[in-house]
Amino acid sequence: MSGVQIQTVSADDADQRLDRWFRRLFPHIGQGRIEKMCRKGDLRVDGGRVKASTRLQEGQSVRIPPLPEPGEMPARTQSRVSDADARMMRDAVIYKDDHIIAINKPPGLPSQGGSKQTRHVDGLAEALRFDLDEKPRLVHRLDKDTSGVLLLARTRSAAAAMTAAMRHRETRKIYWAVVAGVPTPYLGEIKYALVKAPGHGAKGEGEKMICLHPRDVDKTPGAKRAITQYATLYRVASRAAWVAMEPITGRTHQLRAHMAEIGHPIIGDGKYGGSGQENMGDGWGAQLGGVISNKLHLHARTMAFEHPVTRKPVVITADLPDHIAHTFDTLGWTPDLAADDPFEAMP
Repeated sequence: MSGVQIQTVSADDADQRLDRWFRRLFPHIGQGRIEKMCRKGDLRVDGGRVKASTRLQEGQSVRIPPLPEPGEMPARTQSRVSDADARMMRDAVIYKDDHIIAINKPPGLPSQGGSKQTRHVDGLAEALRFDLDEKPRLVHRLDKDTSGVLLLARTRSAAAAMTAAMRHRETRKIYWAVVAGVPTPYLGEIKYALVKAPGHGAKGEGEKMICLHPRDVDKTPGAKRAITQYATLYRVASRAAWVAMEPITGRTHQLRAHMAEIGHPIIGDGKYGGSGQENMGDGWGAQLGGVISNKLHLHARTMAFEHPVTRKPVVITADLPDHIAHTFDTLGWTPDLAADDPFEAMP
């Protein structure tokens, strides 16, 4: 058993999550033990209590309590990525340089692990090391059933720069969705605030977001302001529309909750659109029926940002997954019908 240690956060480690920084230094210590040390106040930053997700800053002092030596506890098994998953991850790469990798995340694959998720991008990123010693790090997330551009950083400095850029809204993301009904006006902005639903029921109430009028934010604990711009690109009578969305803020389930709140849930969204409700042309219900898939029709189409090292503009575009491509084909739409920037007309 080691004694108490004090570690100073270096410039290279700035803006890194405490748990990830800790696991790099002490790989034999599991995530559960790190979180327990935080809860008990044994693991501290600048003398204060912290969470495992706390981001470190250069020069901070981290108090590390006595830890068992690697031989004093069962070794953590190194997760091995199967050959099939490694091929899948490498085939998903749509951009790569010495600092950044972008993949076209398939629908159904979580970005990170959870209570019941053991196969996810964060773990499978082991297959994307290529010629570097460390696996790339996620710098943002997509919902499990959302497909499209997902960015990973290949170095700690690139991860810190990209995380900061996203926090300061210096990146731009445009999503495509097929929604029930036709939003009007065709070009608009949704400003409902979001707050987590109470409870943790079998249907995932604790993971669902509730929309609030902006005037209710200050009097609702945990509520956060959220803004989404949308542009209706094409429609099929009054049954469905192809919509581009740009999240100005980045809240959990923001796009899904916002579109459902204005009466046009994203097709296949059982959580917000009501999986048992079939769209009958009145703009409600997350199922179109027929040959249209019941999978979520939400896709992170493009991401634009300034490269953290070269400072040159980068724009990454992801092709549609099979189920959305099939819906487009059925409805007579093709991706080239969309303008590069559907929001140019926004004030």
